[in-house]
Amino acid sequence: MNSLYHEQLYRTPEVMSRLREFPLAVCGAGALGANIAESLARMGFARLRVIDRDRVEARNLSTQPYYRADAGAFKARVLANALYRAVGVELDARTEALTEANAPALLAESALVVDAFDNSASRRVLKEYAAGASVECLHAGLVGDYAEVVWNDIYRVPSAAQDDVCDYPLARNLVTLAVGVVCESIVEFVSTGARRSHTITLRDFAIRPYQVN
Repeated sequence: MNSLYHEQLYRTPEVMSRLREFPLAVCGAGALGANIAESLARMGFARLRVIDRDRVEARNLSTQPYYRADAGAFKARVLANALYRAVGVELDARTEALTEANAPALLAESALVVDAFDNSASRRVLKEYAAGASVECLHAGLVGDYAEVVWNDIYRVPSAAQDDVCDYPLARNLVTLAVGVVCESIVEFVSTGARRSHTITLRDFAIRPYQVN
């Protein structure tokens, strides 16, 4: 049985080979990170690492690919188990906080880092690490009915005023739109080297090029 049958029909064998061998890390396993990791694994990426210290809670279930029975378990480990059962991908789960001190060790083997964190401090660590280590980094974020997917060289770390991770409105459809844009942006980068940034708004179903002011 070929679990990547439809993806292989859509993309070329050369692209699928590149995806399979490309090492990347997804930082954060919440609404964006968990769904990004799942999509990438189901698209053919086989060298995936997920970094997240949080555990599954009931409030996560509407926007994140977890189940009620997972409550209390580490998100990264739940993802690793689920993706191995689903498509045989051996996801490298790291259940620790990423900091300035451990970022070099956690990210050294990754050719691309995906920032799906929900706080400005962790996002700043990633931005500065990627710039200093010359590692590609793609940032994805959500607020209200707006999302953005931005490469590191033009990314601006958001204000800490929006760091309340416990109480914010979030539509599942915005998550789904953003995850699709993130994953296709990654595939485009791996296959062609192109680095395109985007903004997404749910109200008008719009996906536009990111404009630098």
